[in-house]
Amino acid sequence: MRGVAFGDGRRPVGRSLKAAQEMAGLPPGVWLGRGLAALGLTEGSEVSERQMELVFGQGRHPDADRIEQHLLDDGADPATARLATVLGQPLEEIEARKQTPLIALDFTFRPQASLIVLWALGDDRTRRVIEQAHERAIAKTLRWLEDEVAQTRWASGRGRAKTPALVVAAFRHFDNRDGFPLLHDHCLILNRVQRLDDNGEPKWGALDTTRLYRHVVAAGTLYTLAMTTEVCEELGLATVPREVTPGLRPVMEIAGVDSELINWSSTRRQRIEDALEGLTYKYAQDHGRLPGEKARHGLGWWAAQDTRPEKKTPRPLKQLLAWWRASALLKFGKQVVDGLLQRCRAAGAAIRARVDPVVDTTLAAVDVAAVVFTVRGNFARRHVLAEARRHLLETLRGQEFTRGLDDYIANRALSDHGRQTTDPQPGRRAPAADQIFYTADFPEPEPWFIAGTDGKPPRESSRYERARVASLAVRNAIRAARTAPTGQTDAPAATTSAAALTDDQHHDQASDPPHAVDHPGRDAALTPAQRAAAIQAHQEAAMPEEYLEGRTTDAATWMRTPKNLERFAAFTRAANARRSAYENQKPPAAPDVPSDSRRHEHEQQHQQPGHGQGQGPRP
Repeated sequence: MRGVAFGDGRRPVGRSLKAAQEMAGLPPGVWLGRGLAALGLTEGSEVSERQMELVFGQGRHPDADRIEQHLLDDGADPATARLATVLGQPLEEIEARKQTPLIALDFTFRPQASLIVLWALGDDRTRRVIEQAHERAIAKTLRWLEDEVAQTRWASGRGRAKTPALVVAAFRHFDNRDGFPLLHDHCLILNRVQRLDDNGEPKWGALDTTRLYRHVVAAGTLYTLAMTTEVCEELGLATVPREVTPGLRPVMEIAGVDSELINWSSTRRQRIEDALEGLTYKYAQDHGRLPGEKARHGLGWWAAQDTRPEKKTPRPLKQLLAWWRASALLKFGKQVVDGLLQRCRAAGAAIRARVDPVVDTTLAAVDVAAVVFTVRGNFARRHVLAEARRHLLETLRGQEFTRGLDDYIANRALSDHGRQTTDPQPGRRAPAADQIFYTADFPEPEPWFIAGTDGKPPRESSRYERARVASLAVRNAIRAARTAPTGQTDAPAATTSAAALTDDQHHDQASDPPHAVDHPGRDAALTPAQRAAAIQAHQEAAMPEEYLEGRTTDAATWMRTPKNLERFAAFTRAANARRSAYENQKPPAAPDVPSDSRRHEHEQQHQQPGHGQGQGPRP
């Protein structure tokens, strides 16, 4: 807590927080959230050291000193006066039960690495645009948490109520522990919220922190989508996928920011990779096998902890900017550094000229459902919503979209392709919407091993890579629809606006810029085959040439191009047919070997031959 308030550094002994922040050039913390009114605070006001001590150290009112003194002056005894300033259950009672009280949750918001490079090396206007988008994206995410997620619980969870009013203290940091650029905000969400008791009086209680943690990924994708979209629209930029870890989901970075610049700012990655290699070797020696996907995540966490440097002494932003620029000039030269924004705008203009701000919600629902099902098997709406937001960022490439479109795609994916697995139990309370789990009927391929590169050991295919294979049947179905008879009576692959189909109770959609999602006149005149061809042309246009063969740049990993993914799917079908024939004592069926013609496709889009043809097709 002390490090968060002082830029992840150690405050000098005997110096007040405000004096130490001013000397180090750090901005003071600010209060955020709708719950501030109950504490007599205003949004955007400065977080003082005494307020930090009272609220996050003692679980008391930020103005507890004045309230307590006023009660003492009125004749109250000290214990009663102090208890009147406590928010919820006193921390002493929790500690008396030999439990550790949880007083706050730290939600950290940070942009992608390419945006951090632009912020660190760009001019004043670029830096201002990025910081404003960062702040607005945080505010939007906190509002979503308040409106959709935040709940209080009491009586061991038997009582629950929505609490759309959080108390948050936000602290901004500018660099990582190595001193390289890393713009990020720590948002300390107080584990205390107000609700109305049986008599209608306000009462402080604890948040349902488990519910908050479950929605952290969906909150992070909302921040990334809002932040990236605003910066791209304001500066005329666009995004491209960048593979950070082989086999895992690519990160949508700003087009035009070289990978060398990103690696320059990401100083810990190489150290983590070196430590991870040693941990992987030790795991294989101990277990006699290579780590699976879950084990790799755990080893990665240990590698990050083992390579974490000690706390540093914070420095003013002006000094950091000068040092970062000097470091980049020495490493890359003046032309690369000064022309960064110009290159990004040129790359963004080229992508925007080819990618229309159009989202086909039918294909989006198929893509989201297939990926979430293959990655998780059983999933809740929050998982689908997070994937829908990733889909929008990858498809639109940083262009504006209608507010509420992510919710519409998530609802469409669940209604069209989800099958509920949570059944209400007789005599028990019906599960809430976020507690209902679903599955789907997409074909799920078996895992396979991929040869290592650069001396690295082979690894098992990730669930995300298997999700790409699982969607092949859907893409093949849309290809077959191109040759379908003109009179085929399947429903259109709808391109719809979420503003026309969803009722967003928390946002004013009239304030949003227009978004070209609705094309009812154009689509109504097209046959299913024409619609399928038009949709595929749009998806091809969404990818620059260097990504048309798949989103990875690792040429040695043959499994990740669309052509080879189809070949693998054919091999899998052939193997399944041979196994089935052997079990039934029958000759094996002839394998369905696809042609080797080059097929350019956007991997994130999975296509379906019209709405209403049942659940996900099987190969």
